[in-house]
Amino acid sequence: MARFIIDANLPYFFGLWNNSDYIHVFDLNDKWSDQQIWNYAKENNLIIVTKDADFSLKALIEGTPPKVIHIKFGNLKMRDFHEKISNIWDDVKNLIDNNNMINIYFDKIEVIK
Repeated sequence: MARFIIDANLPYFFGLWNNSDYIHVFDLNDKWSDQQIWNYAKENNLIIVTKDADFSLKALIEGTPPKVIHIKFGNLKMRDFHEKISNIWDDVKNLIDNNNMINIYFDKIEVIK
């Protein structure tokens, strides 16, 4: 059963997220608004993984669930993105369990309770 929903602004073909713990918005409906994604994640107890600041803002204003993992660094080549995320992803998954939001910067991980 899926634990994370990957937003449309993140790569669809990404090996790290190619298993049953993840569902990509493209597999559901790539025309969904942010609100529809938010509602789906909330109803299905999914953690939103995104580069879209709107979800972080919504989590801060409305609270959680759903929890949000916000990747806040600029565009990278796919190889560099994969390497960066792969190196920290286990830590991010562990941190989100006891927190409401994780902001991933290129040089640090920020936890928001």
